[in-house]
Amino acid sequence: MNLAALAARLTLYERLMRLDKPIGTLLLLWPTLWALWLASNGGPEGRIVWIFALGTLLMRSAGCVMNDLADWRYDAHVERTRNRPLATGAVSRREAWILAAGLTLASFGLVLSLNRLTVLLSFAALGLAATYPLTKRFLAIPQAYLGVAFGFGIPMGYAATLGTIPAEGWWLLLANIFWAIAYDTEYAMVDRDDDLRIGIKTAAITFGRYDVAAVMACYGVMLALLAGIGLHRGLGVVYYLGLAAAAALMTYHYRLIRGRDREACFKAFNHNNWVGAAIFAGIFADFAMRRGIPWT
Repeated sequence: MNLAALAARLTLYERLMRLDKPIGTLLLLWPTLWALWLASNGGPEGRIVWIFALGTLLMRSAGCVMNDLADWRYDAHVERTRNRPLATGAVSRREAWILAAGLTLASFGLVLSLNRLTVLLSFAALGLAATYPLTKRFLAIPQAYLGVAFGFGIPMGYAATLGTIPAEGWWLLLANIFWAIAYDTEYAMVDRDDDLRIGIKTAAITFGRYDVAAVMACYGVMLALLAGIGLHRGLGVVYYLGLAAAAALMTYHYRLIRGRDREACFKAFNHNNWVGAAIFAGIFADFAMRRGIPWT
């Protein structure tokens, strides 16, 4: 294989892993960072942060490949996904299986340097990632399952830092589940017509004409849970400023999705990166001020 052919092949693998679309990685990474900073009182071990950051990238990439392996027949009939490498046949299923296995093994190799509880939880994380694509066949709101899968870095982060998972970790995971239902319903609103035609179940279909109200309600529950965690931990005003910034962004999302325009709904979904970032900024700044970390 010459260099040009190799480069073309690598580009296909990059698309299969969605490396050209980092939003999914970021939506996994932000909750993981929330957990690492809260569990460590703002002072996570650098080695653990890097392991989780790289592991998030690897497992999100593996999850995308697994998703396409489960959905390649459906993807060919959906406008947004019909040009994916597996749907077009540009990449074989054998290649995809090998790629998914390699990414998963690389991620597991990183986790092996952490404590036993975190290693055990990694098997659950793999199970969630592998089975999520199947939930779209039978769960009315598969986005809730996605919230557990995308948020499983939360209990793993607490486990890696503390050797246990306190109640706070599970409450934070619950907040992430509501966030995932909100942003992935926005995402599902883009594909609703195609999903109805091919028989895929999504929250956008289940909520029907109440989809916009459901998105905003889930945002509200998420913020309430995060505020409760802040009260329990005695976090300061900076933390709540982060939540306020996230709420302002969510209000903007309402303006985008209320007309149910496909492009606007997809823009709202992608914009959730900034929601996660705003919340993390509040957590980071609050602990930084408490620890007396200089800003310059």
